Amino acid sequence: MTQETILKSTISCPNCGHKKEEEMPMEACQFFYECEQCKELIKPKQGDCCVYCSYGTVECPPVQEGSCNC
Repeated sequence: MTQETILKSTISCPNCGHKKEEEMPMEACQFFYECEQCKELIKPKQGDCCVYCSYGTVECPPVQEGSCNC
């Protein structure tokens, strides 16, 4: 049985706590994300490949599929 890749994640701003559901890119890790509320430019935590792996409810598609080259 193959697990389906989840494409949406709710990202939480570490600066102001604002949450927003976003569609993640399928074939790349997203390194930057600008919070729409406080305009903070968010970067991944050290050791994480992208902002979704650090601040999202679901890891990015490349990590889910085991194809992340980070």
